Amino acid sequence: MQSQDVAQRPAPPSPAGPVVDVEQAEAALVEHYPRLVRLAYLVLPPGLGRSRRVLTAHSLVQRALPRNRTPAPVIPAQSTGRDGDPGYALVRLKVLRTALEAGLPLKAKAWPKRAQLPPLLPHVWGLKLFPRSGGADELALDQRLSTLSGPARAAYALSGLERLTDDGVCEVLAAADVADPEGAVLEAGGIPALYELLDSPEFDPCSLQARPTDLMRRRQHLKAALAAGAALLVCGALLGLPGEGWGPEGAAAPPYARNPAAQAALDPTKLTRVPPTAWRSSARTDFSVWPARGDLTGDRALLRRALAVWARPGETVQVSVTPGTLSGGPAGPPQLLYAGTLDAARVVILYDGLRIARYAEPRDGTQGAALDFARVDGAGRAEAGAVVLGRSDGNVRYLMAPWVKKAAERDLMKPGSGAMDLTLTDGVTAPLASPALRSGPCTSWNVLQVSDGGRTRMLTDLGELVPARLTTGRPGSPGEVSGASALRTWQPFACSLGTMRSAGVRDVNAWAFNEQPLPDASGSAAWVCTRAETWRGGGARVLAQFHTPGGAYGAAAAQAENVPACGARDPHVLAGVLWKSKAGDWYLLAAGGRDTATVRATGGVNGQARSSLLTVPAEQGAQAQLKGSLKDGRSLRGLR
Repeated sequence: MQSQDVAQRPAPPSPAGPVVDVEQAEAALVEHYPRLVRLAYLVLPPGLGRSRRVLTAHSLVQRALPRNRTPAPVIPAQSTGRDGDPGYALVRLKVLRTALEAGLPLKAKAWPKRAQLPPLLPHVWGLKLFPRSGGADELALDQRLSTLSGPARAAYALSGLERLTDDGVCEVLAAADVADPEGAVLEAGGIPALYELLDSPEFDPCSLQARPTDLMRRRQHLKAALAAGAALLVCGALLGLPGEGWGPEGAAAPPYARNPAAQAALDPTKLTRVPPTAWRSSARTDFSVWPARGDLTGDRALLRRALAVWARPGETVQVSVTPGTLSGGPAGPPQLLYAGTLDAARVVILYDGLRIARYAEPRDGTQGAALDFARVDGAGRAEAGAVVLGRSDGNVRYLMAPWVKKAAERDLMKPGSGAMDLTLTDGVTAPLASPALRSGPCTSWNVLQVSDGGRTRMLTDLGELVPARLTTGRPGSPGEVSGASALRTWQPFACSLGTMRSAGVRDVNAWAFNEQPLPDASGSAAWVCTRAETWRGGGARVLAQFHTPGGAYGAAAAQAENVPACGARDPHVLAGVLWKSKAGDWYLLAAGGRDTATVRATGGVNGQARSSLLTVPAEQGAQAQLKGSLKDGRSLRGLR
């Protein structure tokens, strides 16, 4: 919590602000869903039990979507925070308000609020779901939070997860109808600000474990459930309920508009199909020259269902969208890339010039379907090399570009172990381990190695439809991760790719921008900057990482988002880290690129060097600000 005085607070904000459309609120909810669910889980009363808190947190977030255009709250802290999105501000306020209502005691003469009742949906029969257990520190923090009131837990969560100041927390709580926001902030201040623990799996309702419920009770109720099911079937027969499985348009919602363009986009006979050899003579080498492959490309019923669900996904369809990607139907007939059977599903891959859409339905004919979108506009030969067909049992299978002649699996953390060839069947790879599906410690990072006309490229699964391309070298002219030196550059930093999952990443470059001799003469440490560029252009993520000799992993010294550092527009970086020698002495180590002329540290540590490297004795926990200058005279600020 911030240490500033909370005795005097600004007046509560006005309840009316920018008007938010339902689509804008939905986009904010989908993009920030894990953070909103984590916020609701922390605010809900611990007395509900971990399993019910998980389901209630998901239910509250899913019900936070407004039904029509709604004014967003005017809260200055949000406009200067890390989001600045009125849609997110509105959804977050609704989640916070209903989570606080869930902790109110039931009154004998009043109807309970919906949030005070067990959630109807989501619901899982026969299983208890709860987050993965953390360490002793997370358990101790959870026990301390359980002693706080609901508003105080909300204040702690807003400070830790949303990085709001005390004034900002009070304003959000006031907007959520909390009677005494200042008191809630003071109460939350009695707990140490261990905010980094809030990001652990202990408080993540999206990463769950499952255990069975009371098996004896389920057995006792089995006869009653069978009788109720039989009665329902009889009633359904009497009422003439259909039982024909998939309809002509599958899990699609009812049509809402009929016009020639919309109807043409739903006609499977008008799908674009590219000849198998078109890529050999085309001026373009991207998804537009992929031929249609798979054993079900002639199944018109399947293709019709896929197109209809894309245009109008029904309530039983699970839709996922990468950040910055629209989920609406195609403007005209899309291009068919794949239609076939994969494991226990029928899969269709479509391309409309801007997006890849993946439709999947169960092979056994049961209801329900999945629809995934990824943005791929501007893709070239390097980025259009593979598309994810499906993931299961910890593995992923890809559909490869027609120009890919060979594919292999390689562990990025073991550069000397070689690559294991993958079988290609009609462009579909054999299963390979997916780091996006792994939980627990990071001990390996398997990537897809693609051979394309003598050129070798590395692609990695980050949980999206299109794998991200890995490169190495100075920004503006990076090279492929193909040689021994490039593989060694990535080795200690492979696990840092886990922080870039589901962010719409297009490519990630690792740049070894300097080496620094350690002050205890134990060798030289490597400074590497990894930058993840996105398909949407914004949201680039930058990590400055530090690796000492013999260490298995690199350490993140600084990170930032939406900054030009380490990029083609500004190929410069300056970062520092507190380092402890084997003798127990602490130092501030800082480095810039090799074109850095001076480095200066101020604040908790003071020192200056007329080179790209700075080594200064320091105290444990010291805070310093870094500034530097380039050889051409321009100033350079430290990455934070």
